[in-house]
Amino acid sequence: MEIIEEIKKELQNNPDLLVREIVVSNKKISMIFFKSTIDKILFVQSIISPLMDYKGEVNLYNLKSSVLKVIEIEEVEKKDFVKQIVRNKVLLIVEGEDNALSLDIESLPTRQPTEPPTSPTIQGPRQGFTESVKTTMALLRKQLPSKHLVIKNFFVGEMTHTQICLFYLDNIVDKKVVRSLEKKIKAINTDGILDAHYIVEYLSKRPNSLFEQFGTTEKPDIVTAKILEGRVAIAVDGSPIVLTVPYMIFEDIQNSNDYYTNQHYATFIRYIRTLGIIMATVIPGVYLSFRLYHYKVVPLKYILTINATTQNLPFTPFIELLFILILFQILYEVSLRLPRYLGIATSIVGALVLGDTGVQAGLISPPGIIVIALSLISVYTVPNQAPQLTILRFVFLIIGGTLGLLGIVGAMVYFVNYLNSLNDYDTPFLAPYAPKVKSDLKDGFHRQNISDMKKRPKSFSNNDEFRGIGGE
Repeated sequence: MEIIEEIKKELQNNPDLLVREIVVSNKKISMIFFKSTIDKILFVQSIISPLMDYKGEVNLYNLKSSVLKVIEIEEVEKKDFVKQIVRNKVLLIVEGEDNALSLDIESLPTRQPTEPPTSPTIQGPRQGFTESVKTTMALLRKQLPSKHLVIKNFFVGEMTHTQICLFYLDNIVDKKVVRSLEKKIKAINTDGILDAHYIVEYLSKRPNSLFEQFGTTEKPDIVTAKILEGRVAIAVDGSPIVLTVPYMIFEDIQNSNDYYTNQHYATFIRYIRTLGIIMATVIPGVYLSFRLYHYKVVPLKYILTINATTQNLPFTPFIELLFILILFQILYEVSLRLPRYLGIATSIVGALVLGDTGVQAGLISPPGIIVIALSLISVYTVPNQAPQLTILRFVFLIIGGTLGLLGIVGAMVYFVNYLNSLNDYDTPFLAPYAPKVKSDLKDGFHRQNISDMKKRPKSFSNNDEFRGIGGE
């Protein structure tokens, strides 16, 4: 058939493009597909065998309604023939018919859901998303078997045609947020989307901001909890990361482990995480400002100890800390890109050998190493904020070395004010503390019993105030 030659030509005569032709009731039926992306056993059992056994009139309606044993069958027009093939469908063309059937028997390599490396739990669910958006759908359907769960599909990318899915509960979510997301997703104009983070800048109100404006997670239980609160989840085929919006920065101080353990312990750990954020960002700058400008407020014993370990150093305190910080950052980047076990060995040996050798050579001091190491370790109390905290650490180090404590305090006021100005999808970034939302403080720094959290968050808009009322 002429149409088959046109399709072959448009698809560059790819070697894995296969055309299978059979004759049924004196009519030629052609099936075109990429053989590397379909289930071959299902192809024979659900398509070839039923067609071979069929003796009746051959037309699209009969094949679709009573012959083919495929779950998902769609009749498509000629202009969509190639689009269906590149989406890994089997295109079935019947001689003399203008339209064709699109059959879904896709089979792509994928891994099984396992515990995500970024969100391990001591107690609680251990399943994580995979790179397949179909797996994401299945896991969320399992967690949320509700008639109100809505899934909307979009295909984005001129070359990749990447599937993007929105998940939300239509009886709870604020429809304005959904409409805004749909509009922005449809407006994305690019060659390809390879990961969930590719679309963040397209969907953010301030794409150039240092701070993330979307929640990220690899765990179905976290996504389900956020959907139940009235948020929208966004999954991208090819990425195990699911985005959630609206987003507040306090979400990263919370952790799924908090809800699977004692409320008092969860409260204690949240304060520890907050302390970790402060230590990760300002400790190097504060230490440097004390050494350079405010040494009079430091106890005499500490001054003598620090002077004894730093008096023969060839570098200024600022250059010393900057050197140590860059050295540790290089070791971190190397450990990420080397093979797994070699990377672990390199990071440990590099830190010990270079640190110890540097001290013995008189290039760096033990207090400097301790301060930088403490700052680097503290970042991972809140791993989702690690990139932002890393940049802020450099900023506060420079400010501490040039303007002292007054500069650090001023910079902290500036950043808090900047965070307070962020308001993506009508949700204050610092809620429920700025502005103060009293009812949401039950799940703030102090976590109350889950049974006491009878209302959904008021920090962002939703259509059902009470949990368990109006929902399913």
